[in-house]
Amino acid sequence: MARFTRFNAVSLALGMAFLYLPIVLLIIFSFNESRLVTVWGGFSTKWYVELFRNQQLLDAARVSILVGLTTACIATVLGTLAAVALTRTARLPGRSLFTAMTYAPLVMPEVITGLSLLLLFVALGIDRGFWTITIAHTTFALCFVAVVVQSRLAAFDMSIEEAAQDLGAPPWKAFLLVTLPAIAPAVAAGWLLAFTLSLDDLVIASFTSGPGSTTLPMKIFSAVRLGVSPDINAACTILIGIVAVGVVAATFATGYRTRRAG
Repeated sequence: MARFTRFNAVSLALGMAFLYLPIVLLIIFSFNESRLVTVWGGFSTKWYVELFRNQQLLDAARVSILVGLTTACIATVLGTLAAVALTRTARLPGRSLFTAMTYAPLVMPEVITGLSLLLLFVALGIDRGFWTITIAHTTFALCFVAVVVQSRLAAFDMSIEEAAQDLGAPPWKAFLLVTLPAIAPAVAAGWLLAFTLSLDDLVIASFTSGPGSTTLPMKIFSAVRLGVSPDINAACTILIGIVAVGVVAATFATGYRTRRAG
């Protein structure tokens, strides 16, 4: 068995510090009394009060959440269907082209994606706003869903679904009642991944947004360019807390499901 040496301990400490020290400092200074974010002036929660009085920041958060939820739902449906097509249709005409087009956003620079979608919306005469951001986010989020769901479908035993069809279930009903519950964890993971990617995006949203559709990352970025405000630290701390609670809840749910299965 390999020993846990001092070198390993130092490497682990440096790696953890590199990843999490900036986040810890952000959380600490969100409770700073002073307006200067680099000077500690005492403990205070006044910036959280100021945050909930900042209507522009709240409106941006509302837009981001609505865009993220809508994007995640649409991308999950389309990504799951794409994964099913890629997994079950080996002789699909143009399968290689379809596969390349599905996975292209994974490696496409966000600037190229955002600019191409902007040109498309301008050419079609579509006013930029909530739905253009949603369409743009769905474009790159569905490929991540497809990857996650396809990996689960590749290990799925098709004989179970075929048995349901032999017993009289139509193909669509066999998929909904047999296959979908079996791949539900992968579908849920794809939904969460799509929501996270949409909530985090800045570049593509900057190209496809319009008046009244500023997302939270865009608002934070524009505010930081003029100087970091403590209420921005408070907003980021709340987001970190929500993510942390979600990760812990998912961990406990997975552990509970594993114990029941065992």
